[in-house]
Amino acid sequence: MKHIIKQEEPKSFTEWKNKANNEWKPTYYNIDKQERIDLFDSLMKEQGYICCYCERELKEGDSHIEHFKPKDKNKFPELELEYNNLFCSCQVNLKKGEPLHCGNSKGNWFDDNLLISPLDQNCESKFRYTHDGQILPVDNDDEAAKKTIEKLQLNLNKLKGLRKGVIDALLYDEDVAWYLDIKEGRFNEFHTTIKYLFA
Repeated sequence: MKHIIKQEEPKSFTEWKNKANNEWKPTYYNIDKQERIDLFDSLMKEQGYICCYCERELKEGDSHIEHFKPKDKNKFPELELEYNNLFCSCQVNLKKGEPLHCGNSKGNWFDDNLLISPLDQNCESKFRYTHDGQILPVDNDDEAAKKTIEKLQLNLNKLKGLRKGVIDALLYDEDVAWYLDIKEGRFNEFHTTIKYLFA
């Protein structure tokens, strides 16, 4: 999990929310097309085009807007349009039988004491990575780190395999600094894993 520094929300999104009146209320479900595109683009850009949880590359058609605190009417409906509650997570058009992870796995679950936020400036220091692709708590007694890994399914075989693939490809590279460079505002996949193991 990489620390995310939130930027200003898109101007078009702010203006759209400010249109609220007695007859019309903005909701997540009635966002106009252009405002949704601007919002999506802004979230992807501030995350360096990697998933807010697993750090897979975000691709068009395989990512979605994620509410950190669920927008469910019984949870945090007042935060459904709060920019600081919005991220971009991978997995949108799931194939039958595909295992859920990240935002899809978390669903409507939320516990402020047990879910580590990418906005927490110390979030990266809560996890360690192994050469076989696992993500583990730095502190074995850290219940929040353990629960975050469990609820986001960050140790699914699929994700472990993807992380291991990148790790293996860099094992004999004498200088992995190039992989950690930001190119045109983009991070390479599993940036924090590679930084932990090689930097």
